[in-house]
Amino acid sequence: MRRTTRRTFLATSLAAATLAGTGRSSTTAAESAARAAASEDPWYRRTLRWGQTNITEIDPAAYDIAWWREHWKRTRVQGVIINAGGIVAYYPGRDPLQYRPPSLGERDLYGELVKAAHDDGLAVFARMDSNRTHEAFYQAHPDWFAVNAAGEPYRAGDLYVTCVNGPYYEEYIPGILREIIERSHPEAVTDNSWSGLGRESICYCRNCTKKFSERTGKPIPAEKNWDDPVYRQWIQWNYARRLEIWDLNNRTTQDAGGPHCLWVGMNSGSIATQCRSFRDYNEICRRAEIIMLDHQARSDSAGFHQNAEAGKLIHGLLGWDKLIPESMAMYQAGRPTFRKASKPAPEAQLWMFTGFAGTIQPWWHHIGAYHEDRRQYRTAEAVNRWHEANQEYLIRREPVASVGVVWSQSNADYYGRDHVEELVELPLRGVAHALVRARIPYIPVHADHIDRDAPRLSVLVLPNLAAMSDEQCRAVRHFVDRGGNLIATGQTSLYSEWGQPRADFALSDLLAAHVALGRRVSIDEDFERASDTSHSYLRLAPELRAGVYGPETGNEPEIGGKRHPALAGFDETDVLPFGGRLGGIRAAAGTDVLATFIPPFPIYPPETSWMRQTRTDEPGLIVRTAGNNSRIAFLPADLDRRYARDNLPDHGNLLANLVRWAAGDTLPLLVEGPGFLDCHLYRQTGRLILHLVNLTSTGTWRAPVEEFIPVGPLRVHLPIPEGLQPSRIKLLVSSHTTELSMQGKALSFELPSVLDHEVVVLE
Repeated sequence: MRRTTRRTFLATSLAAATLAGTGRSSTTAAESAARAAASEDPWYRRTLRWGQTNITEIDPAAYDIAWWREHWKRTRVQGVIINAGGIVAYYPGRDPLQYRPPSLGERDLYGELVKAAHDDGLAVFARMDSNRTHEAFYQAHPDWFAVNAAGEPYRAGDLYVTCVNGPYYEEYIPGILREIIERSHPEAVTDNSWSGLGRESICYCRNCTKKFSERTGKPIPAEKNWDDPVYRQWIQWNYARRLEIWDLNNRTTQDAGGPHCLWVGMNSGSIATQCRSFRDYNEICRRAEIIMLDHQARSDSAGFHQNAEAGKLIHGLLGWDKLIPESMAMYQAGRPTFRKASKPAPEAQLWMFTGFAGTIQPWWHHIGAYHEDRRQYRTAEAVNRWHEANQEYLIRREPVASVGVVWSQSNADYYGRDHVEELVELPLRGVAHALVRARIPYIPVHADHIDRDAPRLSVLVLPNLAAMSDEQCRAVRHFVDRGGNLIATGQTSLYSEWGQPRADFALSDLLAAHVALGRRVSIDEDFERASDTSHSYLRLAPELRAGVYGPETGNEPEIGGKRHPALAGFDETDVLPFGGRLGGIRAAAGTDVLATFIPPFPIYPPETSWMRQTRTDEPGLIVRTAGNNSRIAFLPADLDRRYARDNLPDHGNLLANLVRWAAGDTLPLLVEGPGFLDCHLYRQTGRLILHLVNLTSTGTWRAPVEEFIPVGPLRVHLPIPEGLQPSRIKLLVSSHTTELSMQGKALSFELPSVLDHEVVVLE
């Protein structure tokens, strides 16, 4: 953030950085908090900390319930997730086909744990895992299971995969749900693997064949073919079926247990995973009162801040007054996975802190009821006790941001297809990483919610949002027509919502760019370009090296003016590393082309490593100001994808520069000082809440993190929001004291240091 001057920043107004992502509810945070405190508030609005001991088949023989009850108290949980039925049943159910482990005997371990939890005043989620069974069940009902084109059953290890269109989901599972609720009266039921066979496999059982024909009049497609309209119908049909299951199970549990007895299938924090499982996040959140988030660990490529990103993305669909407990593994999850070994405490805790920064609630998770590596039992207690002490500041708060990053599940499905990581996730990840690194608050915006969310924002970023509907394009135009600013990258709007290529960008009038005549447009070609790691560069304009320290040839071009603000910090270079390919894009007349493509040339041997073609007219970055003073940037060069892949600071700096230029004076936060910080600004009635997570140590080497590295001092500047006059500052994590300084319409304060995270309350 060093390139934004303090003088410019202090002159800004928070009014331009209005509250975003409030969902469908107009309820204020204070009203929601007051309602949560009321005794009539349902359990799913007031249960903020969860615990889960995922029972294994050997646990019933020696489950130390007394010890775990004490652990519930020590970790301050208000609810527990207890294994009930499905693949393995931990109660003596009526149906002998529901497998019970030999160690269970006639014991009702599930029922004992539910009674203990209820006696301790805890809410209970009965946990199911219902998409596969043991062989005896398959032999009794072979027509309830998914089969391939040859009629052979799909299997997962020794288990058989059930079909979502058969009686298993229509009749059997509802019966099990009723039995569980009637026996033990849990508050709700959740299911770990509720959505059945994934997208990588096609089921040809007679139930699927019959129902698909009834819905479409066509046979199930013989193979995967994204260009086949029938295959796309099959995709949509599968999405619709998962929503039918969600609705059926909720009708069943509410009929058996009352209006607040919910069925809540677990969901992922990864949109690609949701796509592969036919789980439409937008439609699920329209139905849900709470989201149980099964998102246990980071990857080296995504980083910790992806957890806060997931929280903001889901809240943008669900509403900020609802809760999102997240399964936070106390064991070594991720790569590699060691179910019985403790995850290093700093790694687990930092994942929890970034979740809190995204307004996610804690849910500790252990595999098995007995562990020889007992370090994992210590990880959650201090974090949960801190969460309990400060919970009023960590829920029902609304984000303050002026930047929205637009995403779409259909873009992942119909453009990303089988290459969603390269085509969709990497561009999104690169933009998010650049914004986090630059300490610029942002919110994810669903492409179908642009009209709803964008009026609160000053900038929309479209990271390779290639598959867009006409309605989504209209919403973007409407945003710009109202004076909004726009940044788009890659192939944005070049395909229909079904992934069908357009002759030109649907947003070509805004992007000031066109597909060159004769260019072939295809997703396969886009994937080849995305996968390219060529030794290529971008040439910046105007070129400045004639006035910069270095050797001369006498052929340096004359300096033709000043650089655009998007190129700030690059005054001593005329080229930037790129690493990809461009081709077939032309800029419209009257635009500023700030970067052009330099084609690849040899790397080895060094004697041959010189530019064969030093310049082209192929645009890599186009900027313009529209008639209504909207600032628009189009980046055909996929630096967002390259940044996610290569982590080159030049790419991140250019992306952040573009956002700063587009946002102008509307950014609501400036944090000065050392370190890699994930910064989140929220508002509750009468107060601002700043949540900082110190990610500095996460960049020193690969996962897992072993220690925290403190950073500071940090200087924070905030415009004073309309209707708020903060006079008191409180730090919720450290014991430091600090004072507010008021300068005109802005306030500032200093944080001496941040170890792992800090939450600042201004009221």
